Amino acid sequence: MSAPSDLLPLQPGDRAPNVVLDAITQEGKIALDDFRGQKPVLVGLFRGLHCAFCRRHIAAQARLDPELREKGVGSLTVVNTPIERARLYFRYHPMPNLLAASDPERASHRAFGLPNLEFTQDETIWPYKVSMAAAKGMRVEMPSELPGPMDPFAASEFLDRKDHYEVTEADQQMMATGHGQLIGQFLLDRQGIVRWSFTEVPEGGRYMFAAANPQELMSAVSQVAQ
Repeated sequence: MSAPSDLLPLQPGDRAPNVVLDAITQEGKIALDDFRGQKPVLVGLFRGLHCAFCRRHIAAQARLDPELREKGVGSLTVVNTPIERARLYFRYHPMPNLLAASDPERASHRAFGLPNLEFTQDETIWPYKVSMAAAKGMRVEMPSELPGPMDPFAASEFLDRKDHYEVTEADQQMMATGHGQLIGQFLLDRQGIVRWSFTEVPEGGRYMFAAANPQELMSAVSQVAQ
């Protein structure tokens, strides 16, 4: 098995691993093998619900669900949040038809090759380490939500206040170990082969906190659904 520092995301043509996780929005377990041989599936691997950007990515994937279903494509959202905390959140923020799973250990992220960024004093080796100066030098632009470009830490605080999101002890535990977890979405065909992906990994962090282009995603969905 590759060391964490050697992780790179699965690419189109790669076979996705099976991952078995606790279901949030239903009882029991969810396995990627449940979809294999049955239908394509869009897998969203996000940070915990403590991440304001990920809460928005999760909602965006949920909004695509009707279009995906219409094309016979499943959708699975994975969050780095303990099961009870996640269930409580979705009880108060219901998303119709959302199929979600809890992965506080981030096993699925490692399996799909998504690194967990280490924040350092002054060393940046993307996508494994980033200096605090480099991280604070990033700019998040969300014209509909932020008053202007902001560094990710300030933007996160702004959005938490906007959402009235209260960080719990469970959130703090996830942040302590996975604050730098990089995220992504992977579209798998019926055989479990990656056919499209969008992650935060490429180009030195250019896509950090960004969302996939819905048109590109749905174009890929149309191809795997044929």
